[in-house]
Amino acid sequence: MARTATLTIDGKTIELPIVVGSEGEIGIDISKLREQTGAITLDPSFGNTGACKSAITFIDGDKGILRYRGIPIEQLAEKSRFIEVAWLLIFGHLPKKDELARFSQRLTQNAPLHEAFKHHFEGFPVNAPPMAMLSAMINTLSCFHTHFLQLDDAEAFEEAAARLISKVRTIAAYSYRRSMGKPFIYPDPNLKYVANFLHMMFSEPYQQYIAPKEVEDALNLILVLHADHEQNCSTSTVRVVGSSKANMFTSCAAGVCALWGPLHGGANVAVLEMLESIYRGGLTPQQCIELAKDKNSGFKLMGFGHRVYKNFDPRAKILKESCHKVLNKLGVNDPLLDIAMKLEELALKDQYFVDRKLYPNVDFYSGIIMKAIGIPVNMFTVMFSIGRMPGWIAHWKEQHDDATARISRPRQIYTGPTITDYVPMDQR
Repeated sequence: MARTATLTIDGKTIELPIVVGSEGEIGIDISKLREQTGAITLDPSFGNTGACKSAITFIDGDKGILRYRGIPIEQLAEKSRFIEVAWLLIFGHLPKKDELARFSQRLTQNAPLHEAFKHHFEGFPVNAPPMAMLSAMINTLSCFHTHFLQLDDAEAFEEAAARLISKVRTIAAYSYRRSMGKPFIYPDPNLKYVANFLHMMFSEPYQQYIAPKEVEDALNLILVLHADHEQNCSTSTVRVVGSSKANMFTSCAAGVCALWGPLHGGANVAVLEMLESIYRGGLTPQQCIELAKDKNSGFKLMGFGHRVYKNFDPRAKILKESCHKVLNKLGVNDPLLDIAMKLEELALKDQYFVDRKLYPNVDFYSGIIMKAIGIPVNMFTVMFSIGRMPGWIAHWKEQHDDATARISRPRQIYTGPTITDYVPMDQR
């Protein structure tokens, strides 16, 4: 017998179906609530609202669990690479050898941008925010690939997905080069995804940048760990825009805009800004720890704790080891990184932070790694976008393939004036 929840409103009682997910999550189906009662639910920020059913990513914040298509993130971090994870998220299974080879080949073939595309960068000021350029250029891609605006078969979708995942790193690298006044560097078909991106970022004419293995592995890990995170702000945005039947390029460009917000994709930027503030203010890491424990100090320790994970961020545990490998390999002499490592050491030993489970999160370590590599702070969120692109595409596809999906149209509780007569100008 199907389980139901009982709701009584104004003396009228109705039965609401209970939906149970594959991991035991419980949801109350209120899709007919307004029809049956005239009432709606009010849930600001949608913190208790399930907007969809999804088979892509599972999170248990209390237990520190993150799984892509059922596979623990720890296994993927150890055994997989970003492109394999991208296929897993988008198509629902680990790729077979021929599938991965075909997809990788499509990524390689689609890395270059149309030559005319480069002229669009000239319209931006050299100090334009890279995220603004990234969003605009992803939308511009749709102008160069109009035959992919309607994806009616599996092969066309795979090709379009490969183009977007491949070209987003080229756009990102060109955005950086534009902001630095440097010439664009063409992709190298002999390099893998991450190494090719670093080549386009840091190579100079006749002097190719070859990333150390530790750097390439760390950046690959950052992309894997950021590839999807369930119904966050940017992913929800992609699904809302996609629900109107907007094409994949436009929907993902909207995701970039949502990710740009400092409360979403800017968390690792906030970590570096905090470290710079500490350094300029002449504070010691120990003083920062004490200030963070004082509720009246106004000081907030960025990069510790997480809204979703109430125990530990499983991504941070993975990235911590990689972070230390990169710093040791590069031997970077940077006072900000010294402060960060000392803060980590002190917080992990301090009972106040341990009791409250305020551990360093993924943003803390990713920001440190990217700074050590030489990626500027204004590119941090762009890196996040590259990593999240497979997740956005997967959610767009999942919704696009759902024959029962409808256009998103939230309701509201109106709190404005009741009926009011128009007042002519001479009587105001």
